[in-house]
Amino acid sequence: MTFQIHNKFLLLLLTVLLFSCASRKDLVYLQGIDDAKSYDSGTYEPKLQPDDLLSIIISAENPEVTVPFNLPQIQGNYEINNNQNGIKTYLVDNTGHIEFPVLGKVKLGGLTRSEATKKLSDLLSEYIKNPGINLRILNYKISVIGEVLNPGSYTIPGERITVLEAIGLAGDLSIYGKRNNILVIHEDAGKRTYTRIDLTSADVLNSPAYYLSQNDVVFVEPNKTKLNSSVYGPNTAVLLSGVSVIISLLIFFRN
Repeated sequence: MTFQIHNKFLLLLLTVLLFSCASRKDLVYLQGIDDAKSYDSGTYEPKLQPDDLLSIIISAENPEVTVPFNLPQIQGNYEINNNQNGIKTYLVDNTGHIEFPVLGKVKLGGLTRSEATKKLSDLLSEYIKNPGINLRILNYKISVIGEVLNPGSYTIPGERITVLEAIGLAGDLSIYGKRNNILVIHEDAGKRTYTRIDLTSADVLNSPAYYLSQNDVVFVEPNKTKLNSSVYGPNTAVLLSGVSVIISLLIFFRN
């Protein structure tokens, strides 16, 4: 009688171990994407923020008239694309302003790049006929931390990146990453906002956090398996698997 009870307990333990494995719905990205014909990607432009480092180059039919607006860097030149001498850079201060030659303080914070370009063009039209403005964010970066293969901060040259691309840069989630509860931390005008997204659902393509802004942080939290291993040790799963095999063999030969 006692042996039968032990057998039932061991079989129950083995069943729990076998069926505790992760299922497809816990691991596969963008499930249900075939249910919709398309997703609206929209038009995304990052807004300029305090501490953004800008490169602003003014051009015109007559290059001489742009000289006062394209002052060279005093202490060394900023390297663009590793082979060109850059123009003086402009740091967006805490109030959203830059100090621009001749124009003085110009507020660009909170504007998209196209809006900032138009504003500068309007201001410069007083001095230059049909001015051209090339504006870039030089320190556009995002950070991916937590259960990914290569956590860290990444500089984005194109100034546009999706959360899926960011995770790809970080080497994808580890097997211990919780895929249905990704946290995106965004800061705008001194206020932090938090958005959670589910990578296993195709609805992520319509999330407001699908496109990341500069300085956004993507956090991948550990799943239950990783949390449990931190309590019992990293080799617990291997040990339990070995024990389950031994138990199965004992039950088989005993019967």
